Amino acid sequence: MTFPALQEYLSHLHATPQADTSPWLDESGQAHGRYFNSTLTSAFQPLRALDLNGTPNQIVGVQGFMRSYTKTGSGLSIWKLLDTVATDDQSIELDRLCRLLHAVNFYRQPDLVDIDLYLSVHARLLAAVDSNHGMSFRRVLDVLGLPHRKIVLQLPLIQAEQASLLNYVADNYRRNGFRLAVNAANAQHGLELLQQVEADVIKVDVREITDEAAALKLLQVAADRNVRVVFKRVESLAVREKLIRLGVLAQQTITAQGYLWDQPKASVLQLNDAEYGVIATADLA
Repeated sequence: MTFPALQEYLSHLHATPQADTSPWLDESGQAHGRYFNSTLTSAFQPLRALDLNGTPNQIVGVQGFMRSYTKTGSGLSIWKLLDTVATDDQSIELDRLCRLLHAVNFYRQPDLVDIDLYLSVHARLLAAVDSNHGMSFRRVLDVLGLPHRKIVLQLPLIQAEQASLLNYVADNYRRNGFRLAVNAANAQHGLELLQQVEADVIKVDVREITDEAAALKLLQVAADRNVRVVFKRVESLAVREKLIRLGVLAQQTITAQGYLWDQPKASVLQLNDAEYGVIATADLA
């Protein structure tokens, strides 16, 4: 599938860095932007369906991560920048640039158009989002002729007292046609979120799965509601064995994400050619 409006937009981008936040293309066609004197671009980590032997097969989605670098060093952490920028307006501006870059870099790759794109919503933005924030991103996608239903906006882990704020933001994005993922601290929290938020995906840190019964119940209840459960931060063979057991007991295909199999990469060809192996990292997931 091709997107003529996107191709037209790409054809007008500069081939060299710009002084403002305007995106430009490198020699490979990857879109970059600038913010706070750093160059930003996208990398994607797969969400994979595992067979009952724990082998990662089909890519069912990718999560977009923002990468940055400078000429004098390794660059800044985008999420730390969102924590420390001076104003909510600046954090929203950066968030919109990141989403634009992710959308452009995702949809310019034909092999990715049939899978879902997961984009994180930073915790700082929960309070900053107004009634038009989801609409703004939807308009960008509409102008570029890109399908919004393939995009899953991933809401951050929150405290119980923030439930009303989470629902407000979720309703904002859902009214603009986006699907939603929510992060759970553990399986029991995932079950609680199923009662509190109308989500399409529950993401659980698999390292916090200590209650097997709760994890199995989460898989069952989520399946009954047509909600996907994604186990994230799979970084060791021991965790992989835990997922194999859950899949066998639940008789379900497990969806998982982590550095055991994949580092975030710029292109789908790099993702498909990835060599599986445990990678020590402190990166975000």
